[in-house]
Amino acid sequence: MKNIEKYLSLLNGSLDGLLLTSRYSRHYAAAFDIAEGVAIVTAKGCRYFTDSRYIESAEAGIQGFEVILTDREHPYNDLLNEAIRDFGVTKLGVEEEYLTLQEFLSYQEALKAELIPCQDQLNAFRATKEDWEVEIMKKAQAITDQAFTDVLPRINAGMTEKELCAELIYCLYKNGAEGLSFDPIVVSGPNTSLPHGVPGDRKLQAGDFITMDFGVLYQGYCSDMTRTVALGFVTEEMQKVYDTVYAAQQAGIAASKAGVRGCDVDGAARKVIADAGYGAYFGHGYGHSLGLEIHENPRCSQGWEGRIEKGAACSAEPGVYLPGKFGVRIEDVVIFQEGGCENITHSPKNLIIL
Repeated sequence: MKNIEKYLSLLNGSLDGLLLTSRYSRHYAAAFDIAEGVAIVTAKGCRYFTDSRYIESAEAGIQGFEVILTDREHPYNDLLNEAIRDFGVTKLGVEEEYLTLQEFLSYQEALKAELIPCQDQLNAFRATKEDWEVEIMKKAQAITDQAFTDVLPRINAGMTEKELCAELIYCLYKNGAEGLSFDPIVVSGPNTSLPHGVPGDRKLQAGDFITMDFGVLYQGYCSDMTRTVALGFVTEEMQKVYDTVYAAQQAGIAASKAGVRGCDVDGAARKVIADAGYGAYFGHGYGHSLGLEIHENPRCSQGWEGRIEKGAACSAEPGVYLPGKFGVRIEDVVIFQEGGCENITHSPKNLIIL
């Protein structure tokens, strides 16, 4: 089923139109990414509005929508009201998660239809991936894998976290990234105890762990990956923590299969860490879904009791963080399947000492 057909299936009486304002939903429906625009989806017709900066590419790339130029004489709200009138829309679903209060109130005042929040229904389709989406995500992950391989020889004592981050970003784009799925996390030494630390001016030195968490955008889809490497040498404690995190990730991956609850996947990994005595130092969830956005639902976390369906793409990223000392995180992306999962991240996970 095409994505636009999935959205049309929501128009069953309680809704007779959808207003797509987020870049993600517009991309999902139109199978084409444009930074600015608004789309309306109805059973009688679909229209996509954008301005002069994007109209040429929209006309060439968007199928299944009538593409219309918006300008000073033809503002969005006027064009939307024309569509509402032409298609007989009275109940219009909106993306409340992506609208500011001001934007919602503005639409509410201007549009001649009742606005009904429907974000959960729209997002539900993205909880599982079609085969063609998985293929795109595999390509995105392959770019991150190759960038990791390429950046390792560039790491040396004396360079700063910021400098290493710059090298990593270069490697990502050199290997085909079309954007970054988030700002890379590149931290070293005691800063690795910060799960979402920001690259700074600290210089890398022998005996450091170095954590790199990064991802790319490719054809609109995200990749995500974390590797922790060491510079020069590791202590016995560092090795123990690394081995614990690796074993925890393996346990989580082994538990990942269609039909399992997200909290049970998290629990499988969390038990390994707790049994090793580090339970208090694993604070975040085991993993999250990703796709057009870097964080999507469902989740593999303690609070997610829903069952993960076949085709879900989820990160597998347990960690242990010892404040003021060091931290370790290892992250792959897996696709949930019947009886198991497919790991689409292929970089080595043995402890690399540079």
